[in-house]
Amino acid sequence: MKGVTALSSNYELYADLSTKMMEVIGRFAPEQHIYSIDESFLSFHHCFPAIVDMREHGALLRRTVWKECRIPVCVGMGETLTLAKIANHAAKKIPGYQGVCVIDNEPERIDVLKQLDAADVWGIGRHISARLKHMGINSAYSLAQYSPQQARWDFSVEVERTVRELNGISCKGWDAARTDKKQIYSTRSVGERITDIASLQQALSKHAGIAANKACKQHSLCRVMLCFASNSPFDDQPASFRSVHYFPYPTSDSTQLVKIASEATSQLFKPDVRYYKIGVGLIELVDGRHEQLDLLNSNSGNDKLMQVFDALNDKYGTDTLFLGAQGIEQKWHMRRDMLTPQYTTKWRDVPVIKC
Repeated sequence: MKGVTALSSNYELYADLSTKMMEVIGRFAPEQHIYSIDESFLSFHHCFPAIVDMREHGALLRRTVWKECRIPVCVGMGETLTLAKIANHAAKKIPGYQGVCVIDNEPERIDVLKQLDAADVWGIGRHISARLKHMGINSAYSLAQYSPQQARWDFSVEVERTVRELNGISCKGWDAARTDKKQIYSTRSVGERITDIASLQQALSKHAGIAANKACKQHSLCRVMLCFASNSPFDDQPASFRSVHYFPYPTSDSTQLVKIASEATSQLFKPDVRYYKIGVGLIELVDGRHEQLDLLNSNSGNDKLMQVFDALNDKYGTDTLFLGAQGIEQKWHMRRDMLTPQYTTKWRDVPVIKC
């Protein structure tokens, strides 16, 4: 295709830029909650002295991030998390706000809500918005006019909270801003097709380790693990295989998960299949902070080992320590032949200017 530039994903660069951006944003308020790689909440409730002009403060934040990171951002402010998200959406989509929207009075709240669809509201997914549309609730303002009690009856307590938040009543805190995932997956298309059982075992083990690390970070344990492998859907004979394992005790222990993934290889491997996509899913997750211990569980002593394992990788970099089953020479690993330079993390990629 003419005029199209294909580039490989540069995760290291994205993570470094995100860290820098979040550090700059965090200077503008006493409390910060990082919601995702490109989104952050700030709380101004305990500012001293109080900020007089919130719009100017938001504009200053936006200018500073651009000056120090060269990343364009939009700023939305409101009395609740949901209104702040609505304001941020308005700052992006409505040109008149020029990247900064502050909902700090009733006329402003009503005006913004009337300009946005109910589907634009944080927490209102595709299925809920379709039902709302069928009920004649099309705009965010119409949703705000919905009876909170009726919203709970018709949908759920989460929709009720959303309605209350749209009306300036705070119902969600930092912890509720991003709930733990109910399922965790690690999956990737390989750079070089897998045709031997050893490489398939390594790939499955690698993804089991990644999924285990994600589960540990949100303090979750899994009851069921799904391993799957397939060739390309564009092959002459598409083929997909899966294996499900049920654990007697919930776990996020990398050694256990990698062991099961390795054992599943024999069920998934077929000699005539050129595997293209490999993955592992942890499903039926439970909160590890409220785990009920069992005297008969022989694997419960690995928690401290896994904590040290993860701490060393967090400090010295991904895969500083890894299980041998994941392999060393991973020829199947995702190809990134068209990777952009990592200017901020590797000396060799720093541009050289000769005068």
